[in-house]
Amino acid sequence: MWWLPLIAVTFDVLVEVIVRGREPVSFMLIAVPPLAAATRGPRGTALSAVVCLGLQMWMAARRPGHFDEQHHVAVYVGTFLIGVASVALARQRKRTRQHLIRANSVAEAMQRTLLRPVPCRLGPVRAAGFYEAGEGGTLVGGDLYDVCETPPFGVRAIIGDVRGKGLGAVQTVAAVLGSFRVSAHEWRSLSRLAQRLELSIARNGPAGEEGDPELFVTALVLEFPPGGGEVRIVDRGHPSPLVIGPRDARRLVTAPGLPLGLGALAAGGDETTVHRLGPGEVLVAHTDGVSEARDADGVFYPVLQRLGERFRGERAPDPEAVVSFVRTDSERWSASSDNDDRAVLALRLDAT
Repeated sequence: MWWLPLIAVTFDVLVEVIVRGREPVSFMLIAVPPLAAATRGPRGTALSAVVCLGLQMWMAARRPGHFDEQHHVAVYVGTFLIGVASVALARQRKRTRQHLIRANSVAEAMQRTLLRPVPCRLGPVRAAGFYEAGEGGTLVGGDLYDVCETPPFGVRAIIGDVRGKGLGAVQTVAAVLGSFRVSAHEWRSLSRLAQRLELSIARNGPAGEEGDPELFVTALVLEFPPGGGEVRIVDRGHPSPLVIGPRDARRLVTAPGLPLGLGALAAGGDETTVHRLGPGEVLVAHTDGVSEARDADGVFYPVLQRLGERFRGERAPDPEAVVSFVRTDSERWSASSDNDDRAVLALRLDAT
């Protein structure tokens, strides 16, 4: 597009030279200023209009008696008026572009603040994370995760999936993550922490504004307590985590409760399960955007099987390598361009 105005002018001049003024080809230059307005600023567009007007006069002067002929004068006036309109369009396009750049910069900064990068190490835990929004052009959708080090309680993490998409899902993500980043440092019990997260949805989520009574968040709340060797899990309706190690890959058994936002429908439901982790084993938590990716035959992505095949025999898989593998392998597996949000956390206890 950037070269189109120059190509149009060059083509018109070449045709004029070839026909040697026998045919009026200068009228084609009227289209150049609008082309310039699509790719250049106001000054460049104005310059293109002046150049085209000068070429039209030069071409008309090559034919005796045509310089001030009625039709050529009409072409001059038309080029001038279209040039003025094109300069105005170029100015408006420039203002709109600057506004979009500022708006996108602010949105990107806010989204990166909301969904922060996972630190490589938090105390004795090596960590890695991956997130990709299913909706193109966005950084944050309906999935969430975060990892933080809480000196009294160890390293805590959350991964979740908000029902729905759009602005309401992002608002809920913000409410849950904001509550987790504060409450994870205050509540000793994982069950009480999960209850605080549920309360944050009731207070800060968009359900009251949009009248969505079915808003909920499936989530896993994880804790690696001081001393190492184990992980504690509260499951609120989320896919249970996996563990991969030198010998095999397995899915941990949890006690699923109701998703966050639906806890009032039943009492309890926040049972904490405890699992021992062997040396070098990596815990992998993911959202259903990973496990529900389908190939051309409609087969779901077998995340447990694929991880087992890839990392079987490795003494201590690197969390970053695990996350990178799940990301690329699930992308290759999926046959659909309309993917769901995907989030993966890989955490490994490492005392060194």
